[in-house]
Amino acid sequence: MALTGLQIYKLLPQTNCKQCAFPTCLAFAMKLAAKQAELAACPFVSEASKAQLEAASQPPVRLITLSTDGRKAVAGNEIVMFRHEKTFYNRAPVFVRLKDTQVDIAAKAKEINEFAVDYVGIKLHIDGLAIENASGDAGKFAAAVEAVRGATNFPLILVAKDTAAFEVALAKVNGAVPMLYCADESNWQAMAEVAKKFKASLAVKANGLEALAALTDKVKAAGVEDIVLDPGARGFLDTLTLATQIRRLAIKKNFRPLGYPIITFPGEGVSSADEEPVLAAQHIGKYAGFVVLDNFTPALAYALLVLRQNIYTDPQKPIQVQPGLYEINAPKPESPILVTTNFSITYFSISNEVEGAGLPAWLLVADAEGMSVLTAWAAGKFDADRIAKAVKTTGVESKISRKRIVLPGAVAVLMGEVEEALAGWQIEVGPREAVDVPAYLKLKP
Repeated sequence: MALTGLQIYKLLPQTNCKQCAFPTCLAFAMKLAAKQAELAACPFVSEASKAQLEAASQPPVRLITLSTDGRKAVAGNEIVMFRHEKTFYNRAPVFVRLKDTQVDIAAKAKEINEFAVDYVGIKLHIDGLAIENASGDAGKFAAAVEAVRGATNFPLILVAKDTAAFEVALAKVNGAVPMLYCADESNWQAMAEVAKKFKASLAVKANGLEALAALTDKVKAAGVEDIVLDPGARGFLDTLTLATQIRRLAIKKNFRPLGYPIITFPGEGVSSADEEPVLAAQHIGKYAGFVVLDNFTPALAYALLVLRQNIYTDPQKPIQVQPGLYEINAPKPESPILVTTNFSITYFSISNEVEGAGLPAWLLVADAEGMSVLTAWAAGKFDADRIAKAVKTTGVESKISRKRIVLPGAVAVLMGEVEEALAGWQIEVGPREAVDVPAYLKLKP
């Protein structure tokens, strides 16, 4: 369980040597408790205290990383039950399952690999592939893994029932760090040996929390640290109940045997493919670490990835775009300059409306710390000085022949101040809503 600042202070040397860059050991302890400093900054902490502090500082849900050629799928390191308490850190990686019985497995893998969409300036894509030894043939399984590795650099989850298939397939991963699925009560010793040999993560499966906790203890004692949990449930109610209980035990009770990410298979818990995205959405929200889909379509993937992005966005840090000058529809020197903030939804609302209307314009995005227009204005983050600074720093004057700026209608009150800050400029007030901007520009080209 996390220690308080005073508890940490008692374990420090209390010399106030300042070599940690803090004025006192107490100040350093408070920063450690807030996870704003590293214990390694103290050169005099004893080994006994270091062991105790490092154990206490471990996140309640272990970080698991799957990687291939520098591409990673990461889950875990979560510290809260609910997003609004702080934030969720690592977005649940979404995988698609392919079977070694598919004749076009490489082509399908390539299709999934090429899928990408732009959502408010963020690239969304599938995170990895799960390859299943559905044929029961170790050679066929290895060939499928090799074909997928040749077509993509996806992180991998390998699904098989026996260690022989894993041994042959893992020889084809070429430096990748995959997950092996799965160990159960009948085979955990052999699976743990393979996972240790190839330094892979290991998923463990048991029905019920007691059996699952007992199995993770055995696997960890066998030397496997990177464990992923499958509590055995598949339906809507059961997966929600068990996933919530696991998360609560890990976060609230610091119950280490269940302090690992969860893997889910929504396609196995529904009666039709149409229900799979619904259950997958539930898993992303509550509380999957890895989600493995059986069906892939761009529409399904887009919906789930947008949902995931919204859930895992830090509620204390709005999604923002880079401040600067953006060109819409090849603007000319006489084209108007529209001003907005760097809140991503504001930016894309304006740019999409103007671009869709086929109108040329310059879009000047001022740094408002990611806030929307009204919020930034109310907080003093979007004013005449910031607008004038954006004009000067972007060099827009060298690209235009007509000094004309259009302010958002919601901050018409700034017009006089902007006129003073930008002498010689024509300042206009545009519509309050982005949807009305094209009509405004057509009336006042």
